[in-house]
Order: sequence, then C-alpha cells, then structure tokens
Amino acid sequence: MQNINLNNKKVLVTGAAGFIGSNLVLELLRTQSSITIIGIDNLNDYYDVSIKEWRLSEIEKEVSLHPESSWYFVKGSISDKALIEKIFEEHKPDIVVNLAAQAGVRYSITNPDAYIESNLIGFYNILEACRHSYDNGAKGVEHLVYASSSSVYGSNKKVPYSTDDKVDNPVSLYAATKKSNELMAHAYSKLYNIPSTGLRFFTVYGPAGRPDMAYFGFTNKLLKGDTIQIFNYGNCKRDFTYVDDIVEGVKRVMQAPPEKKNGEDGLPIPPYKVYNIGNNQPENLLDFVTILQEELIRAEVLPADYDFEAHKELVAMQPGDVPVTYADTTPLEQDFGFKPSTNLRTGLRKFAEWYKKFYQV
Repeated sequence: MQNINLNNKKVLVTGAAGFIGSNLVLELLRTQSSITIIGIDNLNDYYDVSIKEWRLSEIEKEVSLHPESSWYFVKGSISDKALIEKIFEEHKPDIVVNLAAQAGVRYSITNPDAYIESNLIGFYNILEACRHSYDNGAKGVEHLVYASSSSVYGSNKKVPYSTDDKVDNPVSLYAATKKSNELMAHAYSKLYNIPSTGLRFFTVYGPAGRPDMAYFGFTNKLLKGDTIQIFNYGNCKRDFTYVDDIVEGVKRVMQAPPEKKNGEDGLPIPPYKVYNIGNNQPENLLDFVTILQEELIRAEVLPADYDFEAHKELVAMQPGDVPVTYADTTPLEQDFGFKPSTNLRTGLRKFAEWYKKFYQV
C-alpha cells in the first residue's frame, strides 16, 4: 500500500453535512495537524434539515480549535456540473471522498428522480472533474474514494457477502445506482488511470444519524407512544456498524490509493478497489431493538416503566428489503489491519444520549 500523508492535503468531501460526511470532516480536523477541507452539500429536505445544520455547526466549532486547518463549505448539488468544475478549478483537491448520494431503499420506489440526479449524474460529474484534474500534465487527484452500499448484494443467498460475489441482480433502484457507481469508477480508472476505491457500507448508525434509519424511526415512534413494526417477524439480521468505525475505515483507505501499474501488454491495469466496511457480526433485529429500548430508558428518553411489548408488532418482510446483511471484511483487515469494533450497546448508548440532548426530551 502506498501511503498518502493527509497533512497539508486538500480534501473534497461531498455530502459533508451528511451523517458519514460530517463525522469524517470532524475526524480529519481532529487528527491532522494541517489540512484543507472543502465540503459540499445541497442540504435537501429528504430528512430534517436541522440535523444537517447541527452537524455543520459542530464542524464550525471544531474548525475554531484548529487555526492551522481550513474549512470551506459550498451549499450546492454535485449534479450541478458547472459548480463541480468551479470547485476543482479553485481548490484543486488532492483527495476526493464522494459521500453525497440520495440514500434509502424505500424512497427510491416513490422518488426515483432524486437517485438518477444525485447518484448517477452527480457521480459522473465527480469522475469527469477527476479526469480533467490531470489536464496539461497537472498532478491531479491522487485518490477518489466513494460510497457504495451493502444493498448492491441484492438478494444474494450466500453470506457473508464478499466483494468477489457477483452483484448483478439489484432489488432496488438505489442499489442499481450504487452498482453503477462501481462500474463507472472502474471505467474511469481504466481509461484515465484514476486511483479509485469504492466502500460498501453496512447499516451505519450512531448519534446525529439519519432519521430514516430504523433505530431512529423506532425511537421517534416509541416516544410518541406509537407501535413499531419489526419486519420479517424480527428475524432480520443486520451488520450494524457504528459511525466512528466507518470513519476510521474511510480515513485509512483515503491514505492508500490502489497502485498505478501497467500490465504485460504495457497498458495500465485499472487502479481500482472495492471493500466492504461492516461489523462482520450481524445482529438480530429483535436484539437490537431490545438494547435500543434499554439504552433509551437509561438516557431517560423513555420512562423506566415503559411497556415495550404493547408497542411492538412483528410483521412480514417489505419489498426491496433483504433478510440478512453480513459483510466479509477480510480484505479490509488484510490491507489495512482494521476491523470495526464498537459493540452495539456502546453505539446505541451514544445515540440515546445525543437524542436526549438534541430533542431536549
């Protein structure tokens, strides 16, 4: 692995007000002695914008503690080609981390336009900008890291999911766009020798996460006294991965672009990699919900005598969902000596404490 030292680098983070993006920006500010970070986010209202604004305010606070580093925030969409070209021209990023995407499997059924615009056109704009960063012999982008998703595995029966598995049968438009990102990145890596690494994230959770994720939705509903539905009668298994573990993985990957080298035919072998980042130990949804409930009571979000049984309903699977997600993370461990390690209770405790503070329950 060739290592890039992140100090004094310029890093473009798309989706910087998002859950993973904002946590990555915070981590880079905290751990690098001098770094320039350019963040872009369109702050759309797919979920409560006040959470995105809170994340940005946390970044502002962190920036004030690190005068030797710089933070530029651009409000806009990666699907705006002229804007992306302008950012690349002005800042000339060394590393690009593309986390901007329309997320969510279920929303892709009702609002497909958003996925094509952000996940396909937006990603294409990023690839084109990376390609042109080498024009006229410029050094250009050293590494493009981008978010893929565990949903590319579709209804694969074989678990754990390995990046060697064929993933040609997506069961949602969201999954299809993420698989497309991997294919597009491969083509650009091959044609223009752009080092790129795709990361298939597995069910990320934690404080200030996405309200469309189950643990967050469950919390909102329990607080209101509504009934929560637990799919597949509680027999769903998910590789829940705490956000700090994801960010640590992304940070390590950023520093190690796939090597540029030529094959026997003298032509470049595409400097291209894809990794799973997951917890490598799937948790039963019912256990997850039980720990969540205990931690919400501990954080005093829910009363101590909360009647949990009266508020849960076991129901069948939903279209587009899969019963088990489970990551084979061996390649990540081999190449980076890294494996997510935060246990469920620790992660959910931090979420419950944040929730209490943010919503002033």
